[in-house]
Amino acid sequence: MKSKPEALITKHPGLIHSDAMKVKSHVQRNQEDWVLHTLIIEGYDVPFRFKRQGKYHSLRGARVNITYYPAQESVAGIEVEVMKVVRVKRS
Repeated sequence: MKSKPEALITKHPGLIHSDAMKVKSHVQRNQEDWVLHTLIIEGYDVPFRFKRQGKYHSLRGARVNITYYPAQESVAGIEVEVMKVVRVKRS
């Protein structure tokens, strides 16, 4: 059974869902046994991040539906805002 964004948002009120967001940049880098994906979305200054077991086809230039929540990450001792992606799907 695939997760529907409405069901996820009802179960976890802190989640945000956005439709048809355009991806400006998609970077994939290895991190231990995972691949860390970083998306830059048009109109946002915050990176959207998620992990997968393997590489994913490039999403650069694609429109995607994303379910995510805001989080803080420490980079070199500085707190940076990031968006943790729970679900990403091409529009």
